[in-house]
Amino acid sequence: MAEENAIDDPMPTAPERFVLDASGLSLGAAGVVVALTEPVGEEPSPLRAFWSAFSENRGAVLGLAVVVFIALLALFAPWVAPHSPIEQFRQSVLLPPVWAGGNWTFPFGTDAVGRDVLSRLIYGARISLGIGLSVMVVSVALGIVLGLAAAFMRGIVEVVVMRVMDMVVAIPSLVLAILIVAVLGPSLSNTIIAVTVVYLPRYVRLVRAAALAELTKEYVIAAQVAGVGRLRLMFVTVLPNCLAPLIVQAALGISDAILEAAALGFLGLGAQPPTPEWGAMLADAREFIRSAPWIVTLPGLAILVTVVAINLMGDGLRDALDPKLRRS
Repeated sequence: MAEENAIDDPMPTAPERFVLDASGLSLGAAGVVVALTEPVGEEPSPLRAFWSAFSENRGAVLGLAVVVFIALLALFAPWVAPHSPIEQFRQSVLLPPVWAGGNWTFPFGTDAVGRDVLSRLIYGARISLGIGLSVMVVSVALGIVLGLAAAFMRGIVEVVVMRVMDMVVAIPSLVLAILIVAVLGPSLSNTIIAVTVVYLPRYVRLVRAAALAELTKEYVIAAQVAGVGRLRLMFVTVLPNCLAPLIVQAALGISDAILEAAALGFLGLGAQPPTPEWGAMLADAREFIRSAPWIVTLPGLAILVTVVAINLMGDGLRDALDPKLRRS
């Protein structure tokens, strides 16, 4: 009987094993496909992922807020400024600011010819940011064209472009800017030209290096095999993958251009009076540094705050756009 029972009873089976396939489904021993109970989360959009990485840097968010505030002041200067930047109040020369005993008609005081310092600072933000944006746009556009040309058209084109950039870099930036303005003449437009020439090599080198790195990748080789034209390959296939470091450099380049333009204005080679440019305001007020220190301090603080805010924002852009830093 014991032997018969042993024969009739089924043999104990091992517990069934479930194997996960590539699609995320579990396959039972009998071949039954069972869906996993855990839902698959949706990937965030690129814009949301960028803002999530950018907002983790509190300094970058603070810098962005300050830059937006200054940009709004510059944009709405005619409605925000209490007075015209070139209007002279002869009866109110060198009035102190409110915190030093002045009045609310001129909250930041007046300069040596009776012009409202607050109004000139607000209009100066428009000029300084305009210079920075103009230099950045022109430098980036030329840098993209010359950098891609040097990367794709090897040989004499690359040698000529890169040697010219080396010559520009070999000369100190301020000396070269002064030389260009001295040749062209002191004016706001010539300041933009001089600063653009000074900062052009950094964009050309950056685009060329990024493009050379992309040319060795499989998607570029596949596009070349498919017969994609050179211009399409340069500006449609390769350029979008070079934009991340270029955007960061462009953001930081705005602050550099503002500093360079302020230096030229301080030397009398940039914006000419009565244009309310921050560097020119510093130059006009340097002889009153002891008797009326607010005339010198306030434009200097405006330059400092703007440049620091843009640099903080640029650091946040670098952290958000660099995949290696984002993973770490």
